[in-house]
Amino acid sequence: MKTKIFILATILFAAFVANAQTEVPNWKKSGNVGLNLSQSHLSNWSAGGQSTVNWTSFINFSENYLKGKHKWDNNIIASLGYSHIGDLKAMKVDDKLELYSTYGYKAAKNLYYSLAFSFKTQFADGYDYSIDSTNRISGFMAPAYFNLGLGIDYTPTDYFSVSLLPAAARLTYVGIQELADSGAFGVDAAEYNDQGVRTKKGECTLLEFGAKVTAKLGIDLFENVRFDSKLELFSDYLHNPQNVKVDWQNLITLKVNSWLNANISTHLIYDDNILIADKNGKKSPRTQFKEVFSVGLMYKF
Repeated sequence: MKTKIFILATILFAAFVANAQTEVPNWKKSGNVGLNLSQSHLSNWSAGGQSTVNWTSFINFSENYLKGKHKWDNNIIASLGYSHIGDLKAMKVDDKLELYSTYGYKAAKNLYYSLAFSFKTQFADGYDYSIDSTNRISGFMAPAYFNLGLGIDYTPTDYFSVSLLPAAARLTYVGIQELADSGAFGVDAAEYNDQGVRTKKGECTLLEFGAKVTAKLGIDLFENVRFDSKLELFSDYLHNPQNVKVDWQNLITLKVNSWLNANISTHLIYDDNILIADKNGKKSPRTQFKEVFSVGLMYKF
């Protein structure tokens, strides 16, 4: 699996860099790739502690088309990071692969009819380290989210936009059967007889239909300080529409020079299809939150 992940990441990086060097009329390309590292080594340290190595890599690439009444925005975001503590098994600290593509046809000033597609998954297996490092709770294409919606896109400035998709389909795919059997990520769980023998496999897919709203902001707050934010809201018309799914990502980038930067990122998720166990083992929907501060190298192209 790790070899496949490395090959996929290498192919993506090579393709993006090669493509970024080619200029095509009416297409605007931008992006960055980076690597953040931190390390500490302890030997006979009386205060205690463990030697650590932490790393996070990321790619963010956009290629957008604009001509006449037509526009087509494309974006890929990928990141992967691990923490190595002493002789313990490496623990994942960041992992995502996201693709976005939106076609728009101009209806009025700053307003477009739009057809939007997105795909989200992760590269590597995820584990619940509070239990042990073998308790797998996610993996590549488990889950994977496919979204397709029709609506309007309002872009009043070059740094802010809002997309409203009143007709949006959301497909959740769980590609690991053991997770599908447990009913992870909202799919129907497997059925078992009184002897504990599985009589019906768990469903690998969950289809929802509802409305989706996406708001994006990308602005320079000060010289060499940039703020990017993306808020996604989805309500399923067919099942508990009041339980709005939330995906909110924020990134502050502090540029030191052309290569060195510091990043502060946060990611908040609420999805009532994802059940998370508390300290007593009781599972229920919970607000997920992640914050990462990193310093490292970044190449912008």
